[in-house]
Amino acid sequence: MVKSFLRSLSLWVFAVALALAACAPTQEEGDAEGGGGEVPDEVLIGATLPLTGEEADPGNFYKEGYELAFELENEDGGLEIGGETVPVELKLLDDTSDQATAVNLAERLVNRDQVDFLLGTYSTTLVEAQSTVGEQNQIPYVNGGGAATAIYQRGYKWIFGSLAPIELLARTQMEWISDQQEAGKIQDPVTIALLWENTSHGEDYRKGVQDFADESGGSFEVVLDESFELAGKDYSALLSKVRSADADLFLADAHLPDFITMHRQYVTAGLCHDVITYGARGVEKDAAKALGQENVNAIASAVWWNGQLGEQGGPNEEFINAFKEKYGSDPEWYQAMGYEAARALFHAIESAGSVDREEVRQALVDLQMESIVPEGELTFPEETGYQAQYPFVVQQNLPDGSSPIIFPEELATAEGLAPNPNCKS
Repeated sequence: MVKSFLRSLSLWVFAVALALAACAPTQEEGDAEGGGGEVPDEVLIGATLPLTGEEADPGNFYKEGYELAFELENEDGGLEIGGETVPVELKLLDDTSDQATAVNLAERLVNRDQVDFLLGTYSTTLVEAQSTVGEQNQIPYVNGGGAATAIYQRGYKWIFGSLAPIELLARTQMEWISDQQEAGKIQDPVTIALLWENTSHGEDYRKGVQDFADESGGSFEVVLDESFELAGKDYSALLSKVRSADADLFLADAHLPDFITMHRQYVTAGLCHDVITYGARGVEKDAAKALGQENVNAIASAVWWNGQLGEQGGPNEEFINAFKEKYGSDPEWYQAMGYEAARALFHAIESAGSVDREEVRQALVDLQMESIVPEGELTFPEETGYQAQYPFVVQQNLPDGSSPIIFPEELATAEGLAPNPNCKS
């Protein structure tokens, strides 16, 4: 027993020593982070993204957004710190769409590569797991790829999210549908077939729809409420339930690969509803290529950003022009929100005038940045666990291949299609 106790004590001491060694800055870093207040030679920011695996498509979109932000920042020499211009470098690793890999690589970035700060990965499940690394190491972790409120309701102090919550996304879609009811385009009352991924992301979407329906005084009724697992290959049984429900509206929440798989089977089954949405999915170029433009027409989606916001000028126009010059194509919301997460961290570092982690964390708490998001300003409110709050825009695929903003009215660039004209016999 004594030997066992001594062995346990020895292991505990060894673990503590490792933790202290990992967290202790080198002499050069100590000077930069507040010991002597010296300006570093460069700022190193670490990140992982799902560049392979199930989330590879959006992961690579986010990579484009991150890399553009770093390139533009370094065009003028980098970040302004202590009266000097300091280059900023991105250390980016592939987490392969795997939670354990995302966590392990983040630990490596902090403790082996000695990065100054972290940018988050993409997808709720990966961010939810990986963000614990930022909290445990007390290093600012700015996330542009996870929108579930569960990420921000854990009392964490070092995690900041630039995506407004999924519950608000769902409510925005419901507000647009309600407007169509009031205009006489959609019947009142209507029934809803509601499908949602079995994650905190999906639970938020479900809550947003269900709460709006409960508050509607009978104008909306959810007649099918079903969850599904991520990375499914066969949704035929679920879609059979959708057919049997005979609902007016089809509202689903799905990640990009699940949306493409599910909607292919939806079309093959000959289903059609007055409103079709897959949450934030639907306008992606990959979807039109995979499914055919005619099969994605009329799909509506609520998103954090749309390229037509660039018509307002300012940072949106600058971002869109720079993206087109670098990549030769139009950005989607994925690239935009990766870009904006990086910009938020840059802004905080410059505001702090330091790479001291606590000072940069406080600058993120105090952040009020002119932004590409619909409201035009990005903040991280403490009362929401440092998750940004701003309006969504609803966009819809039209037969000409465009996806204009159709809601809210003050930002709309076209009138939406309601009810779905594809359902007319």
